[in-house]
Amino acid sequence: MLSRDEIFGYQPDPKYKKAVAYFSMEFAIDQALKIYSGGLGFLAGSHMRSAYELKQNLIGIGMLWKYGYYDQQRENNADMKPMFVEKGYSFLQDTGIMFTVPVHDTPVYVRAFLLHPETFGSAPIFLLTTNLNENDEQSRSISYKLYDSNEATRIAQSIILGIGGAMLIDKLGLNIDIYHMNEGHSLPLNFYLYSKFKSLKEVQKRVIFTTHTPEAAGNEEHSYDLLNKMSFFYSVPVEEVKKVLNIDGWGLNYTLAALKFAKKANGVSKLHGEVAREMWDHNPGICEITSITNAQNKTYWKDDQLEIALAGNNDEAIINRKKEMKRQLFKVVADQCGKIFDENVLTIVWARRFAGYKRADLMTYDWDRFIKLVYTSEMPVQLIWAGKPYPEDYGAIDQFNQIIRKMWPFANCAVLTGYELGLSALLKKGSDVWLNNPKMYREASGTSGMTAAMNGSINFSLPDGWVPEFAKDKENCFVITPGDDNLPQHDRDMLEAKTLMDILDNTIRPMYYKDQKKWVSIVRKAAADVAPAFDSGRMADEYYNVMYLSK
Repeated sequence: MLSRDEIFGYQPDPKYKKAVAYFSMEFAIDQALKIYSGGLGFLAGSHMRSAYELKQNLIGIGMLWKYGYYDQQRENNADMKPMFVEKGYSFLQDTGIMFTVPVHDTPVYVRAFLLHPETFGSAPIFLLTTNLNENDEQSRSISYKLYDSNEATRIAQSIILGIGGAMLIDKLGLNIDIYHMNEGHSLPLNFYLYSKFKSLKEVQKRVIFTTHTPEAAGNEEHSYDLLNKMSFFYSVPVEEVKKVLNIDGWGLNYTLAALKFAKKANGVSKLHGEVAREMWDHNPGICEITSITNAQNKTYWKDDQLEIALAGNNDEAIINRKKEMKRQLFKVVADQCGKIFDENVLTIVWARRFAGYKRADLMTYDWDRFIKLVYTSEMPVQLIWAGKPYPEDYGAIDQFNQIIRKMWPFANCAVLTGYELGLSALLKKGSDVWLNNPKMYREASGTSGMTAAMNGSINFSLPDGWVPEFAKDKENCFVITPGDDNLPQHDRDMLEAKTLMDILDNTIRPMYYKDQKKWVSIVRKAAADVAPAFDSGRMADEYYNVMYLSK
């Protein structure tokens, strides 16, 4: 059995001595470890890195996905194609720990692997797999694909993460004080704890919960009947579950159940905290919902040379380094799209998970105006899109492919595939403007703009998620004024598209080309304002002080 020293390799700082297990379905730790899909994983990865830097007494519990999320490639006609390719990771330690977890009243074998802290500079993370010879194919497939589209498989994934993770902790002999659920995927761990302590209050002493999304699809719900058949409730009878949680009806909402099991919960920005309270406060028995704004690990994301330039008083050094970083990004554009971009041209990037509410194509709503922008020779622009839709979200995939087809004729427009940590870093370092235009109140946090600001890219955003806590219009970013909440959505979309283009035409382009001093001052101000306020060292410390140590 692994000792504590073998797991950590360092002694925790005394102010972080309370032992925490952080449960997450995905972790974006390094490009080489493809067990993440998007923002939730990026957040968890930065949290683990800062926990390591602060020497916190924290371990991660996750899943070892055979195929990862998916590999984003292209069809023969250049459209997007999801590919599922088996992954292998020799840098993970096989702990030798194997045990069974009941799924559908059948024992499923689970094996634990360890990502050591020194491998990528993160807190230790245990990753669970069912892809074992001891299991039949159905059981093996539980840990094949992150967010499997099959309902039963998806439920089984939560069982392995939640109950399997809690079992592993007991088998390791770790005395965990706090179980942190990063989203509701690991909800079954609460039923394991309830069966162990026979008391809701005892579970509530030990569990905290982070909710990340106001989107209905992000708040999972399944029928009690199916969950019970799947052994989701461990050994707790379904009638007792309903009575303890006071949640009747046909099904169980993961977020609502988590809010009743936790002693405290948090949204991931101040605005999202307000939205979450509005969503859930009418339910009796839920815990307090506060907010801890998401953040990203600057040590991992920053460019060292740009950091030196920003620390000095040499605007020319900043401009030159940005051009160098743009050239690195443009090599990828040329390789993927056969288009040669110019480092002297204003470059705008829209890159994040493809989902309808994020409106990747908002800039194109007035097509005639977009065409005029693309073809302008005075104060020209270059546009890049990237991102991963859910592999079976055919609406989002169609939107992605439509953008590919529409941008095909334009030498200054590119759509890139393979949006993972490596490409994400290149895009943030190589962009001048980082565009974010979701429908208001739908973006819980949205951390990509934080890392863009760390790398000399100016945020151009609606004031959703984390942005209101950061934004000073025309001082550290450009803010798109949202339309009236009472407008029909179509009218609001069109108004916000017009506002976006007006700011681009009347403020951003003229400033970039005609007032370089002002442009660089915004770059400097953004970099100064984004860290440490939005560095995950602040966030990891805040979780201890606000959540883990709370009574």
